[in-house]
Amino acid sequence: MILVKEDLTGCCASLAGPAISVEEARATAGLFKALADPTRVRIVNLLANSSEAVCVCEMNAQFDLAQPTLSHHLKKLVAAGLLAREQRGTWAYYTVNDDSLRRLARLVGVKGGNGG
Repeated sequence: MILVKEDLTGCCASLAGPAISVEEARATAGLFKALADPTRVRIVNLLANSSEAVCVCEMNAQFDLAQPTLSHHLKKLVAAGLLAREQRGTWAYYTVNDDSLRRLARLVGVKGGNGG
């Protein structure tokens, strides 16, 4: 079998830039894996739209979940690097990791980490 290189001019769109590295793809895949659950997407959205750290006690009112289930989701998001956790007395407070959001935004072509 002989392969003939065809002229693809006008047929295919030009690629905008180089593909991300294997290392970057692996790191980013971990973020997407953590976001593969709709509840986790909602948690990240809630925290991304908050101007300050949110107490887990406040999140209980937002989600119809048992406390252990909510804690499980938060633990997965922290482990993936999407959230940061700060212990204040008996309560845990959570914030979004802006670097992780920017990584996701860059991957999909958004200029800012908060959709802007």
